[in-house]
Amino acid sequence: MSSNTAGFAGAFGQWAIGNPDWSCRDDGSSSDCDFDPCDSRVLNDKGNDIRPAYYTMESVNRLHAYFTGMGQAFQVASIGAALSKDSWATVFYKDKDVKSVTVLREVINAITTVIGIGAAFGGLAGAGAGAAASSLNSLFTGAAAVATPLIGQHQDDTFQKSADLGGILGKIVLEAMKSYIAANNILMHGDNFQSSGDIRAYLKGGLFLAFPGVDKVALIDSMNAFLTGQAINQLWRTQKIFIMGGGACGDGQGIGSGPQDHSVCRDGKAWYLYYWQENDVVSTTAHQWGWMAAPPGADQLGGGNYPGVTVADVINSSLDSYNVARFSYNADTAASRAQDALSSGWGNPGSKGASWEGVFTIPVCDVGWAVGSDLQGKEFILQPYDHDSRPMWCGAVCTGDLQTTKDFIAAAQMNNFESPKHLCDSPPGY
Repeated sequence: MSSNTAGFAGAFGQWAIGNPDWSCRDDGSSSDCDFDPCDSRVLNDKGNDIRPAYYTMESVNRLHAYFTGMGQAFQVASIGAALSKDSWATVFYKDKDVKSVTVLREVINAITTVIGIGAAFGGLAGAGAGAAASSLNSLFTGAAAVATPLIGQHQDDTFQKSADLGGILGKIVLEAMKSYIAANNILMHGDNFQSSGDIRAYLKGGLFLAFPGVDKVALIDSMNAFLTGQAINQLWRTQKIFIMGGGACGDGQGIGSGPQDHSVCRDGKAWYLYYWQENDVVSTTAHQWGWMAAPPGADQLGGGNYPGVTVADVINSSLDSYNVARFSYNADTAASRAQDALSSGWGNPGSKGASWEGVFTIPVCDVGWAVGSDLQGKEFILQPYDHDSRPMWCGAVCTGDLQTTKDFIAAAQMNNFESPKHLCDSPPGY
């Protein structure tokens, strides 16, 4: 291999088909990765080595096609165009206090995982992982690694730049994928790419043996959904936005009734998406305590500028995040879980889009326990959206556990917020 300037691919091409120029590089040269097994005397004289030689060449050829397809998908401006929306902050942010928080920093911290998921999804092309799980892991880790230095260039971006959130995300993704596509030449030469392994790690398990090509439309749609969801999640996490439920679908159990058009019925339980909108004018009426409303921008999900993310995605993703790590699901958790799903074969994050766990981490409060309780005001726990809707949480409203309730209150940005308890007969303890 060392005697061939094309490295592994050239050396293997010379041995298998008598072509030392079979480099499979992507550098604009006339050399390509094609071969005709029926018109190769060298290959057909290999005897018992014909089958493994053919399978190896076919896998290398299709790995090359994978990188070519990824390059074509990310040469278009669809990622940047889909994310470069005007005034993200005004669409998905309505808090009366403009916080100087590092929203972009949190979104950007998650981009390495999104890029890794996109690379693995492009390699799956609709197939299950099976024996090729280790190859998918190499795709994930290799792609995620190239994003790290790019992220460092944007670590000073703060909430004030969030109107250009999409443009920044799109730029990072496009730059990262451009670097990732360079992996083709590195792997074909026989070298290790970003500590993800050499070409053997990428071909292991036969992932590319029957690879039909990159589904570019599905890949772009999936990446857009992930990035859009991550961005909205971080903007919403700075506000009093949360999910409540756990009672029977259809309600009628004496713990109130939630907004049916912003809900999910899952495993027989209903879950509702809420925004406790604070009053933004001077008032001495009950409205001074705020009211239940749809989160800002929720009415735009599922269509228009944001077709790849729905309210159901928000709720389902957040429930899965909560079930895994309660209120502590972060970028590290997301990376670990996505990599484990791919390497162990229990999930395909790319195919789930914005409903995949960790895309949304909206705080969840399970109030189903209150159905048979004597909690004061339990009939007002769940409320519909209305200017006069004001819930009462007179106790350990989340799972009946005080610490869980405190953690929820903090995660939902409601520390020192008196509205949920102002009608309680005694201090609820949170």
